[in-house]
Amino acid sequence: MNFIEELKWRGMLHDSTPEIEAHLNSKKCIGYIGFDPTAPSMTIGNYVQIMLLRLFQLSGHQPIVLMGGATGRIGDPSGKDKERELKSFDELDSNLQFQMEQVKKFLDFEGENKALIINNLDFYKDMNVLDFLRDVGKTLTVNYMSSKDSVKNRMETGLSFTEFSYQLLQAYDFQCLFSKYDCSIQMGGSDQWGNITSGTEFIRRNLNQKAYAVTTPLLTKADGKKFGKSEQGNIWLDEKLTSPYKFYQFWINADDRDLPNFFKYFTLKSKAEFDAMWEEHGENPQQLKRLLAEELTCRVHSPAAYKSVLKVSDLLFNKKATAEALGSMTTEEFETVAGEIVTFQCDNSIFDQAINIIDLLTEHTTILKSKGEARKAIANNAIAINKVKINAIDHTIQQSDLLQQQYLMIENGKKNKFLLKTA
Repeated sequence: MNFIEELKWRGMLHDSTPEIEAHLNSKKCIGYIGFDPTAPSMTIGNYVQIMLLRLFQLSGHQPIVLMGGATGRIGDPSGKDKERELKSFDELDSNLQFQMEQVKKFLDFEGENKALIINNLDFYKDMNVLDFLRDVGKTLTVNYMSSKDSVKNRMETGLSFTEFSYQLLQAYDFQCLFSKYDCSIQMGGSDQWGNITSGTEFIRRNLNQKAYAVTTPLLTKADGKKFGKSEQGNIWLDEKLTSPYKFYQFWINADDRDLPNFFKYFTLKSKAEFDAMWEEHGENPQQLKRLLAEELTCRVHSPAAYKSVLKVSDLLFNKKATAEALGSMTTEEFETVAGEIVTFQCDNSIFDQAINIIDLLTEHTTILKSKGEARKAIANNAIAINKVKINAIDHTIQQSDLLQQQYLMIENGKKNKFLLKTA
């Protein structure tokens, strides 16, 4: 299956320039997508475009990741209703280095069609403003640039010359890649169509050559909300910003109506494999969510992270989770649990002497309001410490009961789980 056919069955083809399929079928092509490092990490929204590059590579072509060391300093007006706040150069450079390492996980950088990472700051660092105006600014007219939606939509609210010039930078990027690497295709989201076709126009006017464009539809959720965000905010590809557990839960909690699109955009399964899976599990959305969450958590994070996620999920949602399973958890896994349930903090020194269970429930935590309630809960077999039921009101908790020398799991009934964390 060629690249365009691949995009069509996945619903990932929004627009393309004429004759692109014949161009792709004629030889191994080189194509690129640009990423501006305006955030500390890439998000799952960026991963849509990474998937586009990966599918391009799997179709036998060579992808280029163009990092916006220059364009990130300007700010793309596309999709924005007001001027961007400019980031410092140090912040942008730090973001760029981090995102370059992220990309390396998702594309092949060895072999005949190995991916390349290029920083577009290299195109401009030795260019002065007069060179830019003569060599770049003369190519397109203001009328042509103003006709693009990214500019036209901002005319009423205001658009600085800085952001107005972004279109020229992106177009010149394409020309530089075409000249140096024979890169003939630029890809991106549908909101980039104006910037991308400005690049094809640059190449036509300045080099008298033909270049091509492909865009994907902007992925949105069934409820109308922007894809890539949860109630807590962006879904990041960096585990320090979005833990593997929260990443996994994003897919598990997806709207059933979004599943077909999510699968087609993000699975690396073939169409035949996708069709077989849908035939087998199409009536069971929850199983499909688990399969998608597994595939993406393993790919974006790691198989080990996925196993860790399952341990945390089992502890939080499986009523039959065992003391042995709890005892095998790592500090990182306990920290994930701490982010999901009520967690009490206390000084480790309180365990220098054994603590009575009643005092633990009422004084060192606020799980129960009174000692009378605590005695009643114990009598009703409702209290468990580290998955072991407590049946005596004189039971004591000691330093040796702390898991990883720091954590204590407390349960009151089947649904009320708490974590005690010492420091």
